[in-house]
Amino acid sequence: MKFTRKKLHYDDQLIQLIERYQNDFYRLAYSYTKSEQDALDVVQDSIQKAMQSYDKLIEKEKLKSWFYKIVVHTSLDFLRKHKRVQVMEDEQLQANQRNFHDAYENVDLEHALDDLPTIYREVVILRFFEDLKIEDIAFILEENTNTIKTRLYKALRLLRADLKTEEEF
Repeated sequence: MKFTRKKLHYDDQLIQLIERYQNDFYRLAYSYTKSEQDALDVVQDSIQKAMQSYDKLIEKEKLKSWFYKIVVHTSLDFLRKHKRVQVMEDEQLQANQRNFHDAYENVDLEHALDDLPTIYREVVILRFFEDLKIEDIAFILEENTNTIKTRLYKALRLLRADLKTEEEF
C-alpha cells in the first residue's frame, strides 16, 4: 500500500508576505489575545490555514487583506475557545513585562482601546495601527464599507470621550 502526502498549494508570494509583515500579524493577534504565546499560536494557526487554502484564493492581489482576515478570524475563534482568566504571580508578571515591548506605548490609549467593544476596536486597530484602507478592512471583516466608516467614526467618538474623561482625572 502506498501512502501519499497531501501537497499544500502556495507559492513564494505567500511566504514573502508572511515574512515581510510577520510583526504586523503578530501585533494584530496580540491586540486580541493580550498574550505573547497566544498571539504566536494564533499567527502560526493563521499561517497553516493560509497555506492550506491558498489555492482557493481567486484575487491574488488581495493576498495581504486575505491574510489579515484569517488572522482576525483565527483570533476571534481562539478567544471563543479559550475563555479563561489566568492569575500570575507578581514576579512572573514583572519578568514577562521586562522582555516584551508593546506596540501601543500610550497606556491611556491602550486602556481606552481595551474598553471599546470588539466591533469598534478591531476597526481602529486595522485602520490606524495596521494602516489598512477602509475597503480592505471591509473585506477583512466581511462588512460594507459604509458600515466600517460608521464604526470607525463611532469608535473615534468613544475614544475621544474616554480619553477626555481620563485627562480630567
